[in-house]
Amino acid sequence: MTNVTKIEPAKVSNKYAQKKVAALEAAAAVFAAKGFHGATTDDIASEMGIKQGSLYYYFKSKEQALQQVCEYGFDHYVARMEKICAKSQPFEAKLLAIITSHLVSYRQKNNALKVHNDQRLYLPKEQRGALKELGSRYRRLLEATLREGIEQGAVRAEIDTHFIAYSIIGICNSWGATLVRDDEIDLFETIEQCAELILRGTLTGNKNHE
Repeated sequence: MTNVTKIEPAKVSNKYAQKKVAALEAAAAVFAAKGFHGATTDDIASEMGIKQGSLYYYFKSKEQALQQVCEYGFDHYVARMEKICAKSQPFEAKLLAIITSHLVSYRQKNNALKVHNDQRLYLPKEQRGALKELGSRYRRLLEATLREGIEQGAVRAEIDTHFIAYSIIGICNSWGATLVRDDEIDLFETIEQCAELILRGTLTGNKNHE
């Protein structure tokens, strides 16, 4: 499986690592603006302010650039999830933090994550292995959070945590895509309504409602 590109801009110390981050950010900006098929390696080099031949020092091909940009963006996304899940807090607070992190990412100017969400399927199947593992890591963390909720007595013991985790991700992805398309939708109202639906459902709890 391909190794995930893990580079924290604030922590890099050597010159190459700093330039690699710049290359990833430049490629992300170009792919976000022009799409994978519309972008060229010359576009990425121009965004970096270097000659096209020098780009080979960072990416062997446009396909590799797309792969590493997708890994770079999604790895940071999963890292935020790991920090949330590592905290000791009540289930409802943790799930709200997860939903907030998930949806806020769609309104941030994060070109790498946008490229991951929109263009990762342009990669050959064998090159999507690292991305698939990151997605599985995110889902497993969410499933573990649901199991914590069961242990705390906040979540029904009989629920299928695998199914619910996929459903939560689906709801957040769907509303995230809507937030990207429509700037007038209130982000925090959307977070609140998604959290209310996931945590409370739609029924009143009154069995005599018929």
